[in-house]
Amino acid sequence: MAETSPPFPVKFFIAVLFNKSEALNSALLKVTELWGPVDFQGKDHLFDVTDYYEPEMGTPLYRRLLSFESLYEPTLMVEMKLGCNRIEQELSIDRKRIVNLDAGYLDHNKVLLASAKEAGQKVYIDKGIYADLAGRYKSGRYQPFEWSFPDFRDGRYDSELLSIRSIYIKQMKKWRLEKKK
Repeated sequence: MAETSPPFPVKFFIAVLFNKSEALNSALLKVTELWGPVDFQGKDHLFDVTDYYEPEMGTPLYRRLLSFESLYEPTLMVEMKLGCNRIEQELSIDRKRIVNLDAGYLDHNKVLLASAKEAGQKVYIDKGIYADLAGRYKSGRYQPFEWSFPDFRDGRYDSELLSIRSIYIKQMKKWRLEKKK
């Protein structure tokens, strides 16, 4: 019989969708209150793969990736997604969101996104939240799947995901050294 062991910590990130820098800044304040300092912020990418959010959030829309300094157990994914949903509600104006916060995590070999929507590739975790495998590390990058969001499929975040992965790998080396003590 195989013995169980605790999971390795992972690197959480949030993909923030917004159309005004004030909305982004408000969201940044809220997420850092909950999950601590940010150690990486990517550039603002034009979000042009769907017009789904435009009636609620306006145009143009941008997405920025950010990751957190602390590593956490992957089981935090449920609470992080629920926290992101609460922040979206708190910041909404006239019941319209001004930010959309997609929580996820990566480790050395995969990228997962949290979702409140069921789909064939998603695995139910807890409290109405599903894990969506969005990419697998292979050949020097996180390779998307046919079901991955179009903006994660087209490569626009590849260099940023690799930067976050690099930070994570350094953190894991330190974590392993500390575990040996």
